[in-house]
Amino acid sequence: MGRFGLKTWQRRLRESCNLRLLPAILLSVSVLIGALIVVAVPLFFPSAGPSGEGGAVDSAARIEIELLLGKLDDQTEVISQLRDQIDSIESRIIAMEVGASGPVADGGLQVVGPSGAGSLDDEYAQVVLVADRRNLNTGLTVPSSSWLVQTFGLPAENLGNDKCYEMTNPRLAALVHAEQVGPVRLKMLKPALESLAVIFDKIQKADPELYGRINTSGSLCVRLVRGSASSVSSHSFGLSLDLNINGVLDTLGDGRTQLGLTILADFFNGDGWVWGAAYGREDSMHFEVAKETIEKWIAEGKI
Repeated sequence: MGRFGLKTWQRRLRESCNLRLLPAILLSVSVLIGALIVVAVPLFFPSAGPSGEGGAVDSAARIEIELLLGKLDDQTEVISQLRDQIDSIESRIIAMEVGASGPVADGGLQVVGPSGAGSLDDEYAQVVLVADRRNLNTGLTVPSSSWLVQTFGLPAENLGNDKCYEMTNPRLAALVHAEQVGPVRLKMLKPALESLAVIFDKIQKADPELYGRINTSGSLCVRLVRGSASSVSSHSFGLSLDLNINGVLDTLGDGRTQLGLTILADFFNGDGWVWGAAYGREDSMHFEVAKETIEKWIAEGKI
């Protein structure tokens, strides 16, 4: 996405799926096929030798054919991958620009809410479905409640799920800060706030229109998971927060999210945060420091 916002991002997506790439690759495949024919003809139709007998099979030609076949397979795979990428990109463009109410091609976004008058405000807030959401946080691990408790201990004693309790864990409490970070004010652990400052700075430079529409639905809240008698909420450790677009809350567990959140997720994943849209019960407002990032901070002495 470009620094000029969603419109530029859409334009670059369109340019990236320019179908002029395919003829170039098809031409290279044709060249390989032609070379294969040139090499194969003498092999299968050998010229007669001086005695009138057919010539011996050329081992070098056979090896060259095998190499050309391998290259042909590689080019075929490249074409298949490009087609998949183009289908996905075109689906995203259709979802953002047309505002279709029905499903689009596999791997893309499906708009399920009104697109409004076409303003940036409407486009960022429109509701979409994200395909293959269970694989969104590739290479990152969601820290489980048990792992967090094992690593840091309970954030407070006698926890319930009826309110936010005071953090009494000395290791974590010493790192809790409340401050303005980018467009929102948050209360979290210091390393998480520092990481967020970097992420928000990147978002502001890449997409200032989206940056101005980021809002928060909460960060630190020491409690049990609602409905649970023992599982501690990830918000209890000061390592997660909830974000939304224009102050509009996302519906938990419906498999849908705001388009703006899907863009934010790329920035968060890139800096070692997981996105809650991939959870068993979709929670796309939720962004949380990945287990690998926490372990890195511990090794660096930040926590």
